[in-house]
Amino acid sequence: MTHDADPTDGRRETVDERMDRNWNELLQELRVAQTGVQILTGFLLTVPFQSRFTELDGYQRSVCLVLVVLAITATALIVAPVSLHRVLFRRHRKESLVAHADRLAQAGLAALALVLGGSALLLFDIVLGRAAGVVAGATVLLVLAVLWVVVPVRLARAAR
Repeated sequence: MTHDADPTDGRRETVDERMDRNWNELLQELRVAQTGVQILTGFLLTVPFQSRFTELDGYQRSVCLVLVVLAITATALIVAPVSLHRVLFRRHRKESLVAHADRLAQAGLAALALVLGGSALLLFDIVLGRAAGVVAGATVLLVLAVLWVVVPVRLARAAR
């Protein structure tokens, strides 16, 4: 006899069915993020090879290098669930897989937010100056915090 994973949620699914659904939903989310992160990482990897890179001051070069490290980290975190799945495949560890992949995805999104904020900081710093760069970077981080954390948390609380 199989039991409903959560009889109070209006779905009629077993724990295994729920984990399969959660895994598939997580994969769809990662597919959306993965392409953008990889393109951004690739772009950042080419910046030092541009002729104007030598015109950047020490601060701007440091920011650029930190952005490369963060972009690579974001890529690694967002792709890591695939490796996790390969190792845990057919080992009846779907619940553990979903839980760990979720944490990796969240960490990847946090790293991506830092890359996006840092990219705005660098671009505005180069074009308009240091103060504009700091304001732009902070604004991007604030907007992402609201859209990626505050709004979802509020919606989750309202759903209870």
